[in-house]
Amino acid sequence: MKLSNNKILITGGASGIGLGLTERFIQENNTVIICGRRESLLKEIEARFPKVITYKCDLSLPLERKELFEWISENHKDLNVLVNNAGIQQSVSLSDETFYDRAKEEIDINIEAPLHLASLFIQLKSLDTIINVTSGLAFVPMVKMPVYCATKAFLHSFTLSLRQLLNARNIEIIEMIPPALNTDLGGKGRHDYAPPVSDFIQAVFEQLAQGKSELTFGFSDAMIKAGPEDLQNTFLRMNQLG
Repeated sequence: MKLSNNKILITGGASGIGLGLTERFIQENNTVIICGRRESLLKEIEARFPKVITYKCDLSLPLERKELFEWISENHKDLNVLVNNAGIQQSVSLSDETFYDRAKEEIDINIEAPLHLASLFIQLKSLDTIINVTSGLAFVPMVKMPVYCATKAFLHSFTLSLRQLLNARNIEIIEMIPPALNTDLGGKGRHDYAPPVSDFIQAVFEQLAQGKSELTFGFSDAMIKAGPEDLQNTFLRMNQLG
């Protein structure tokens, strides 16, 4: 992937990793479009970064995903990079009365949205890159977040297949695999212990410059290289089992 002179859509680009990517892609002389559910947050980004183009939509809804694509097709038909970054993380128990509804919300945003958007945006003749943001937890789940981890494992698997499926179309498929970072994912304060987003962004841009298609950092780098025994031991340690 070239690092400059792209037109890029970043879902969930107003906070966390998405915001870090937005800032860095702007610095690299790209045109950046972001979408999100919170209009107030999008307005804040517009004030901070006047060059950023914003679009309000709820990616959990198929109709709004279609409307997003139609808007891009009409107004930004030269868009060439899709970054499937939007995601939610919830701690849930199977015995919770709200388990299914909350699980469905995670599935809608973390799985259905990137699949649907990929199927829509490959219709753009200009599209040459899709970046899917997964997680180190795709390889070793935390049992208190069972659905989130499963959605990221699904997206990791789908990304591997997508790379082969779109190879003949010359569409590059990149998997961005973050570890826990100091963001509000899952709630304020949950990840205060973790490395800053800026360190992750610096690392993945160095890997992009090297032409890598799997972008890792810290824990996620260790997990993608780990064998079965290491993965099992990490699972037991993370979840304090055995």
